[in-house]
Amino acid sequence: MALMMHQTFSSPSCPLFFRKPHFSKTLIRVSATPSHPVPTPPSHSSSPIFLPFLQEQEPTPQHQVQQKEEDEDPNDPILRFFKSRTSTQDPRFESKLSLQKNRRTSWRLASATDPESEAEFDVEEEKEQVVLDPCTSLQGVSGEILHFARNLPENSTLGEVLGPYVGRVGERECVEVLDLMCEEGLVMGCLYFFEWMRLQEPSLVTARACSLLFPMLGRAGMGDEVMILLRNLPKTRQFRDVRVYNASISSLLSCGRYNDAWKVYEEMERNNIHPDPVTCSIMVTVMRKDGHSAKDVWEFFQRMNRKGVEWSSEVLGALLKSFCDEGLKKEALIIQSEMEKKGISSNAIVYNTLMDAYSKSNHVEEAEGLFCEMKAKGVKPTSATYNILMDAYSRRMQPRIIEDLLLEMQEMGLEPNVKSYTCLISAYGRQKRMSEMAADAFLRMKKAGIRPTSHSYTALIHAYSISGWHEKAYSAFENMKREGIKPSIETYTALLDAFRRAGDTQILMKIWKLMLSDKIEGTRVTFNILLDGFAKQGHYMEARDVVFEFGKIGFQPTVMTYNMLMNAYARGGQHSRLPQLLKEMMSLNLNPDSITYSTMIYAYVRVRDFKRAFFYHKQMVKSGQIPDSQSYQKLRSILDVKAATKNRRDKSAILGIINSNMGLLKPKKGKKDEFWKNKKKQKRIQSFAQDG
Repeated sequence: MALMMHQTFSSPSCPLFFRKPHFSKTLIRVSATPSHPVPTPPSHSSSPIFLPFLQEQEPTPQHQVQQKEEDEDPNDPILRFFKSRTSTQDPRFESKLSLQKNRRTSWRLASATDPESEAEFDVEEEKEQVVLDPCTSLQGVSGEILHFARNLPENSTLGEVLGPYVGRVGERECVEVLDLMCEEGLVMGCLYFFEWMRLQEPSLVTARACSLLFPMLGRAGMGDEVMILLRNLPKTRQFRDVRVYNASISSLLSCGRYNDAWKVYEEMERNNIHPDPVTCSIMVTVMRKDGHSAKDVWEFFQRMNRKGVEWSSEVLGALLKSFCDEGLKKEALIIQSEMEKKGISSNAIVYNTLMDAYSKSNHVEEAEGLFCEMKAKGVKPTSATYNILMDAYSRRMQPRIIEDLLLEMQEMGLEPNVKSYTCLISAYGRQKRMSEMAADAFLRMKKAGIRPTSHSYTALIHAYSISGWHEKAYSAFENMKREGIKPSIETYTALLDAFRRAGDTQILMKIWKLMLSDKIEGTRVTFNILLDGFAKQGHYMEARDVVFEFGKIGFQPTVMTYNMLMNAYARGGQHSRLPQLLKEMMSLNLNPDSITYSTMIYAYVRVRDFKRAFFYHKQMVKSGQIPDSQSYQKLRSILDVKAATKNRRDKSAILGIINSNMGLLKPKKGKKDEFWKNKKKQKRIQSFAQDG
């Protein structure tokens, strides 16, 4: 029903919930980055220095489409807010941000093997660089300093070898060196070089240099260093710049220091530094990652709006991400529609956010509708767009559609990446007797020169596990380690599941010990796989050890744990242990469910102990834990046959008692003596003699 609030999704040429077998091939091709990008002037309040740190919500304005008026709910607070606003800002100017120059956007696909899940798409950090001529970037003083940073002698710092360059380096050269060192990931070199710049007379530290250094320190997890450098900046007007604070807040966001990010923002308010749209989008992201609700995010946005912060596509992306993460897709569509009416057009990242929300809630048709609308408005899909659709169809086990998406992706000039192929491998691997196709997709990926990730190997191992090829699963695991790819907990879980299915408890124990030696803590799924693998093979002591070991890391037994133990004991002929396990559940305040009772009933029926089977059936009905209709019908059919036999015997016994009490029974003959057979023979002999 959420899409009924967003009528612009439907168009005459592209219906909302229509899926074509083959996608349109006549799409506009736009190059990912211009051939000669122009650096953004540093004086602009929305410098591309800060946007790399809006990891999941930074949108790029491309086109503006004025939407038609739709039916509005007067009681909706979001609509009421937008109707109270006047369109005073210039939408044309708002969309022409200089951030479009030299932009490269990519998305990160989550693990395709998580059953609950979890696959989430995030916008990776967009690298905005100071554009330098590659022929001259390593020449002159900047090139010499960069050479020292690359080949620094042992037990020495960069500042110690830069003595001859005192007075020869200006602010522009320092910014160039910092930018090149950030590109190459020389974190400590950047830190020591910044310290050297600070010690010069006059100081060579500028707001631009801070904006380059802080984000890199945040990505390296050095939040303490960022706070120290920020506190020790000169208290001059140059450093009371919104871009410096944006960079510091972004760096703290990158390393998960959300409380410190709030402190920096509060200091920014105390210093009367006016926030800009980038500040708003960063703080919305901080609130979302810190666990704030969408309502809190909306109130913060309204407060920033009252301060005069202009609306932008960055803010739109941040708001939509917050609402979509809470499942408020209807409200997210209202925000998108109303902002487009105000001149803030939606771009690929905004559509990707909405499509991802719908695909995760298994509304693939709605995601397809957004995809069609996106192309109808001239917004070019990205690799992330196709990966979102591929992930959705992977969960639906429809690899043929993923193959079509790969072909369309290549026709548009987009190269499939490792996430695209991982979705294809997973789609094949989720089905039995399709493991060969999954292995073929894996080989196609390697042939295309794409290096597999742990997710790719996990999908392949899971495919082998489904088909019962546990030897190939272990071989893929060894190849993975040989290539230097570190296995994740999902990889170990898929491998454990392969040998659980095969019933090989020795290898199961070996893999578990290997996982512990790698200091990888298991999940609840890992716990259940190990428990079921040991218990079903009759290794009850090892199963109890699994319960104990996982209990130490916080995974206490659940109803499912006891259901698996009961099933294992029943299969092993130890049905006498089931009442003890049931009492143990009760002592842990775990209420038995329908599976618990059904397991016990079938166990006692198997050994023809119908008295206990009927007793636990009665307990199941009394507690209201009735299984689904099909399972319960099967159980009742078995019990009814046994009850009919028992009832016939009971009926015969009851009739005998009634007849006896009413005197209707025939009197029994006297007890026969031991010579009754001889008496009958004598009578026969006498009768024969008389006849003769």
